[in-house]
Amino acid sequence: MTVTIVGSQLGDEGKGGIVDLYGDDVDVVARYQGGDNAGHTVVHEGETYKLSLVPSGAIRGKVGVLGNGCVVNPRTLFDELDTLQERGLDPDVRIAKRAHIIFPFHRVLDGIEEKVKSESDSEVGTTGRGIGPTYEDKAGRRGIRAGDLLSPEVLRERLEYVVPQKRAVVEDVYGMSVDDLEDPDALDVDALYEEFREYGERFAEEGMTVNASVFLTDAMAEGQNVMLEGAQGTTIDIDHGNYPYVTSSNPTAGGATTGTGLSPGVVGGGEVVGIVKAYLTRVGSGPLPTELGGVVGDTPGYEEQGEGENEALATQIREEGGEYGTVTGRPRRVAWLDMPMLRHAARVSGFTGLAINHLDVLAGLDEVEVGHTYTLDGEELDTLPATTEEWGRCEATYRSFDGWPEVDWAEAASEGYEALPENARDYVEYIEDELDTPAYAIGVGPGRGETIVRERPF
Repeated sequence: MTVTIVGSQLGDEGKGGIVDLYGDDVDVVARYQGGDNAGHTVVHEGETYKLSLVPSGAIRGKVGVLGNGCVVNPRTLFDELDTLQERGLDPDVRIAKRAHIIFPFHRVLDGIEEKVKSESDSEVGTTGRGIGPTYEDKAGRRGIRAGDLLSPEVLRERLEYVVPQKRAVVEDVYGMSVDDLEDPDALDVDALYEEFREYGERFAEEGMTVNASVFLTDAMAEGQNVMLEGAQGTTIDIDHGNYPYVTSSNPTAGGATTGTGLSPGVVGGGEVVGIVKAYLTRVGSGPLPTELGGVVGDTPGYEEQGEGENEALATQIREEGGEYGTVTGRPRRVAWLDMPMLRHAARVSGFTGLAINHLDVLAGLDEVEVGHTYTLDGEELDTLPATTEEWGRCEATYRSFDGWPEVDWAEAASEGYEALPENARDYVEYIEDELDTPAYAIGVGPGRGETIVRERPF
């Protein structure tokens, strides 16, 4: 069977930890979208691993697959694999031949476009890793796929077609000289050919490329359990998120079928677990109706705020929860839980279970609030409006919960759900009731042993 892991918010919900939590029951972990803009932090046997591309299951010796819905930067991939090997692991990672490749010129164009947008305060707040431009080339039918790297002739032909176009964009659209770029080789056909031909050779030597649909279907036919791992979160899904402040792919459950080649019946016939952080964070621009404030540093589009009550609370939660981007290190914006956002996510992906993380971070607060509904132009809404402009005008209507004390969270995790403080259980049960979905797991700390497991979906 399959279990699909979906972020229910804006990313950073703790998906990697849940993949790791259920890892004993899994044979294959497949990422179905995104690239090295995604960050997963996994704590295993006292060691912390920060991954941006390699599927989380690799830490536990599971086969990892980067599906055709992913965009893959071979530099990042091999850096991560080599680092894991240096730390004593032996990761087995396969790449879909249909997955598109991120080239240096994609990163260059990503940076240039964000810089231009910043001049009118309309930047998206991307990681600058070339994700959007790569998906753009995929949709424009000029992308280069992992399977193309296996054929030097095909690789050169593709590069000779696309690189002059990128050079023209840099020079004629943005009025820049290629020689002034930090990496002029990013637009040099010969340099790109030599580097990426070598990556193709390593793919072939290590038997890394697969037809993902066939590989995963065969694994299931042999009785293996497959976990499908999404990156980012529902509210930055390109079709179902707050466009244009979105990623360039589909983190929702529908992306699991298009991004792996498994049929909708297979994905829908398995479990779909929505990952919920007990509060809300995001990196980058866009509306956030339940935001507490306290935005710091270089968060795009937002100036540093003062030290009022809400700002101090946001800082406390940020520090307690370690809310800094896994990939970028940027401080995350902090907000109360947003129930309209969660209702939207549950409807779009059809959650069969929830994993509620970071419940411990809110301990010690006198009061915990939740954005229960929105008010928009005098109308009450219980889900996200369809346009970002409308969402930006929404005001949250809050529901308050009594806070809960600090306890020995490791002890609570070992004793089970009833060991949680009563007010914390009330909070969990409110989320379950509103989404009509049971909580399979409740995270009360960063380690695998600091999660209360109520249901194992496999």
